[in-house]
Amino acid sequence: MEKVKTTCVYCGTGCQIYLKVQDGKIVDTKPVRDGFNPGLGKLCIKGWNVHEFIHHPDRLTEPMIRKNGTLVEVSWDEAIKYIAENFKKIMEENPGNKRVLGCLSSAKCTNEENYVMQKFARTVFKTNTVDHCARLCHSSTVAGLAAAFGSGAMTNSIDEIADADVIFITGSNTNEQHPLIGKRILTALSKGAKLIVADPRTIPLSELATDYDGIEMNQRPGTDVALMNGMMNVIINENLYDKEFIDNHCENFEEFKEEVMKMTPEKAAEITGVKKEKIIDAARLIGNGKAVSLIYSMGITQHTTGVDNVKSTANLQMLCGNMGKWGTGVNPLRGQQNVQGACDLGALSNVFSGYQKVIEADKREKMAKEWGIDVNEMDDKVGLTVTEIINEACDDNLKGLYIMGENPMMSDPDINHVRKGLKKVFLVVQDIFPTPTTELADVVLPAASFAETDGTFTSTERRIQLIRQVIPPVGNSKHDWEIIGLIAKAMGYDGLLYSHPKEILSEINRVTPIYCGITWERLNATDTGFQWPCPDENHPGTIFLHKDGKFSRGKGHFHAIPFKEPVELPDADYPMILSTGRMLWHYHTGTMSRRSATLNARVPEGYVEISPDDAVKMSIVDGQKVKVKSRRGEITIKAKVTDRVKKGLIFIPFHFEEAPANILTINAVDPVAKIPEYKVCAARIEKL
Repeated sequence: MEKVKTTCVYCGTGCQIYLKVQDGKIVDTKPVRDGFNPGLGKLCIKGWNVHEFIHHPDRLTEPMIRKNGTLVEVSWDEAIKYIAENFKKIMEENPGNKRVLGCLSSAKCTNEENYVMQKFARTVFKTNTVDHCARLCHSSTVAGLAAAFGSGAMTNSIDEIADADVIFITGSNTNEQHPLIGKRILTALSKGAKLIVADPRTIPLSELATDYDGIEMNQRPGTDVALMNGMMNVIINENLYDKEFIDNHCENFEEFKEEVMKMTPEKAAEITGVKKEKIIDAARLIGNGKAVSLIYSMGITQHTTGVDNVKSTANLQMLCGNMGKWGTGVNPLRGQQNVQGACDLGALSNVFSGYQKVIEADKREKMAKEWGIDVNEMDDKVGLTVTEIINEACDDNLKGLYIMGENPMMSDPDINHVRKGLKKVFLVVQDIFPTPTTELADVVLPAASFAETDGTFTSTERRIQLIRQVIPPVGNSKHDWEIIGLIAKAMGYDGLLYSHPKEILSEINRVTPIYCGITWERLNATDTGFQWPCPDENHPGTIFLHKDGKFSRGKGHFHAIPFKEPVELPDADYPMILSTGRMLWHYHTGTMSRRSATLNARVPEGYVEISPDDAVKMSIVDGQKVKVKSRRGEITIKAKVTDRVKKGLIFIPFHFEEAPANILTINAVDPVAKIPEYKVCAARIEKL
C-alpha cells in the first residue's frame, strides 16, 4: 500500500500521520515514527481512526441549489453563476452598505483557504465581516494575551511542558482533548512535578493531581477571576512574587496589586466554593516553582468574562516571572487543527493576516496594493463577528452569508435564534458533509477533505506544518480555495485565481510578517515545520515567545481585574448551572467523528451528566431519558449519573445534533472578544 505523510485534523496538537492508500481509497492511519512528530510516534483514539470518515457515503459530491424548497444537484457552472448573481444583486440593492454580506471561514480548513476566504470578503464583498469559530472558543485568548503580552498565542512549546516543575491547568480537560499533550504532563509528573488542576468538574487530570500529591480545585463555574486573584493575593502577601522581573519587564503593577489585595483567600473561597487552604497551597506551589507552566482551554475562555480570565492567567505568570523562558508561559490549547492558523491568516473581523489592524490606513494600503484593488473601496471599520452576524440577520440587516466549513446550527449559542437568522439570508454553505446548517442553505457546495488537499495547518504551539493531498477530491468536489476563486471571478475579481496552494502561501509570505520566512520550499525541505514568528528565510522559527522578558508589546502589562458574576445564574425556575464541552471520542460538531464507525460506536448518543445527589433528589436513574430546559429551549437526552459533577451542576457535550446542547446556551457575549458564555447558564431537568 502507498502511504502519504500528513497532519491529523482532530485537534491542535499537530500529530503527524501516514494515510495508507489501496485501490484509490484511504484505508488506514498510522503514526509517524520515523521522524519529527508532536505526537511522539503515537496517536489518540481519534487519530487512529481519522481515515474512517473520508469515504463515508454521506460525502457531498455535487453542487446543489434549492429549487421549490428542495436541494437538487446542478453543475458547477450553474451553481457558481447562481451564487454570483444573487450576491451581486444584494450589493446592487444596498450600494455602499458594507454590512449587508458576510463570510464565515473555518478552523478545519488550511491556512491558505482561510487567507483566501478573508481576502474574498475584503476584495469582493468589500467588507471586514469575516469571522470563524475561534470567536466561539479562543477569541478571548487572542484579545487577552495580546493586551498583556502583545501576542495572542501559546507562548511556549508542547515539549517544554515535560520539563516544568509545577503545572497549573485550568479549564482544560487535556488528557481527553489533547491526549498527546497530556503525555507530556505525565512525563513531568514522573520527574517530580506538582500538578494543580482547577475545573468545576472532576476530570482525569484531577485524579492525577491527587495521585501525585498535587491539588484539585472544583471552583464554581464562572469564578475563575476570583480564584486566581485569591491565589495572587497570597503570592504577594507572602512575598513569593518576582520583583526583579516585574521592575524590569512589566508595567501597571501597582494598580493590579491594589485590585488583587481586595481578594483575600477567605473571600475567594466564599465566591468559588474552593477551600481557602487549597487556594493558599496552590499559590505557594506556584510562587515557589522554578518553572511553572500554565495551561488552559475553553473552560476559561467561553465566558462573558473570558478576556478577564485570560488576562488573569497572564497576570499570574508575570507576577512570578514565569515568562520568556523554557518550561513556563501561558499556554492555551487550541481545540481544532487550524484555529491558530485561521486567526493568524486574518479570518477575523478586525485584522488582516498577521494581526494587522484593518482600521490602520497603512495596513489597508499595503493589502490593496498586493490585491490590486482601490484602497478607497475597502472597509475601514471592524466588521461583524459570528454572533453579531446572526443578530444582524435576524434583524434583516445582513442579507447574504457565505459559509466555508462551519456549522453554526450546532456550534453557535441559542440555536433557535441562529435558525431564525439563517432562514432570512441568501445562504451558501461549502462543506464535506450534510449538516444542520446545509439543511437551511440556498446553495450547497461540495468541498475536498484534508486528505484531498495540499496546504498547511498551524498547530497550538504556533507550528506550521504541511498537509498533503493523498487522493483526488471525492466525487465532483473541489478544493475550498478553488471554489472561492471561481465565485470571485464570476463576481468580477480575478485576484483569487490560483493554480496551487503554494502560490497562496507565497502571497502570505509577502504580506504577513510573522510568516515571511515560512515558505513552501522550506516546509518541503524539513519535517519539523516552523514556529512563528519567522521573519525571514534564514530564521529558524521561535520556540518560545517573549524571551528574557522582551514582550512583543514592549513591557508586559498587568491588568486590574475585578471579579464579575456570569450573566445568568440559577434561580427558582432554573436552579442548576449548565456547562457544555467536549469528550474524548468526538470532535467539534460531530460532522466527521460521528461518521467514524469506531468512534461513534463508543459514544453513539448524547448525555447529560448529573450528580448522584441531584439524581436521588429527582428520582433519576442512570440511562434514563430526561428533558433539559433553559429559557431558550429544551432537549430530550439520556441522564448519566456521575461523580464528575457536583450538586447543582450539569454538563452536556455539544457533539450530538439529536440533542444539541446549544439549543439551551445563552448568547450573551464577552464585551471585548464577543465570545459566548457557553460554560454557564441556568437550566433545569425534568423527568419524562
